[in-house]
Amino acid sequence: MIQRIQTVYLLLALVLTVVCLCMPVGVFHTPEMGGDVEMYNLWTLSPDKGIEYRVWPLFAALIISCTNCVLAIFSFKNRKLQLTICKLNQLLIVIWVALLLFFVKTGDAANMAFTPSYYVFLLIVVLFLYQCAVRGIKKDDKLIKDMDRLR
Repeated sequence: MIQRIQTVYLLLALVLTVVCLCMPVGVFHTPEMGGDVEMYNLWTLSPDKGIEYRVWPLFAALIISCTNCVLAIFSFKNRKLQLTICKLNQLLIVIWVALLLFFVKTGDAANMAFTPSYYVFLLIVVLFLYQCAVRGIKKDDKLIKDMDRLR
């Protein structure tokens, strides 16, 4: 299982996704002196209102992605399922980015300046790792088909 390169890519993607899940997404800078609002994947933390759970879909998208990644790692014998899960995870990361843009541009945060954290950019690396895993899975599938044809 671990000797396949796509498993290594999937493990790295899982670790980076968990890091992105636990770290802050960014900070909203308020024009008044109310204090900055920190945004995490599950909540926003403001000095005025406390914790608000409006951004929970970000958390849900990354949790589903992590669960699917673990499933993909342990379904190494079923390459078609593994390929489908990797493509689904790529879609979930893109949905996460779209949700982030939605939450930044709407609601109370529309008049605030948003500064993303560096951890958000790790998801670009995660997308690249999923693409490398897809390439590795397709390469293994082609190798197996070529070996079957020679028999």
